[in-house]
Amino acid sequence: MIKLFNAVLFAGLLNMGLGSSVHAGIFDDDEARKAILDLRQKVEVLKSNFEGQQVNQNAFQEEIVQLKKSILNLQSMIEGLKQEIQVLSGDKEVLTKALSETQRQLKTQAQSLEDRMARVEPQKVSLDDQEFLADQAEIKDFENALALFKKADYQLAAVAFAEFSKRFPSSGYSPSSVYFMATAQYAVRDYKTAINGFRNLVSIAPTHPRVPDAKLSIASCQIELKDIKGARKTLEELIKEHPQSEAAQSAKERILRLK
Repeated sequence: MIKLFNAVLFAGLLNMGLGSSVHAGIFDDDEARKAILDLRQKVEVLKSNFEGQQVNQNAFQEEIVQLKKSILNLQSMIEGLKQEIQVLSGDKEVLTKALSETQRQLKTQAQSLEDRMARVEPQKVSLDDQEFLADQAEIKDFENALALFKKADYQLAAVAFAEFSKRFPSSGYSPSSVYFMATAQYAVRDYKTAINGFRNLVSIAPTHPRVPDAKLSIASCQIELKDIKGARKTLEELIKEHPQSEAAQSAKERILRLK
């Protein structure tokens, strides 16, 4: 660095004309002192400028070093953020799967609960133009008994309906159950028991849609038992009390055939 400064200084002296003055060799004392002072001032200026440039250069290099450090820090931060993003992406996927599985389990549990509630809670039933609530046990037992009746297994059907009436005495199925039980008893020619069953229906549910048919069946049982007088009376009551029913029309025809 000193060699470089001396070279610059020498070049400056040459530019200021020192070289030519020395070469001429014509100086008096005053002029020499003045020239030397001027030369010293110029040297100081050159030296100051050179040192300033050196300081600026060092500052610039320091800034570059700091900038490189900042860039390295930023790169490190970026890599860290990339890793965090990857972790978060993985966590998001895991959470998404967990949420999906939880929703599936909740749906399954809700369906299971709904099924259990359906087996416990009463359901609306419509039968013989009547609507009422019945639980699953009532529905199942009645349908099983009715299935026996439809298969013409009247003996077992009569027993099944009788057991149903004992088990569910207040059921909305009771009037229909009594009717089918008495009809099954009529089918197996247990006429006296059937009459009691049909009369029981008339007693417990006088406005039930099956009542006109029950009275017609009572008359049929009486005819089978040779109780013609009782059968005629039953048919006349049926015609009087339920004149618009189909059973009443059948009753009119049967009265004509009675002797």
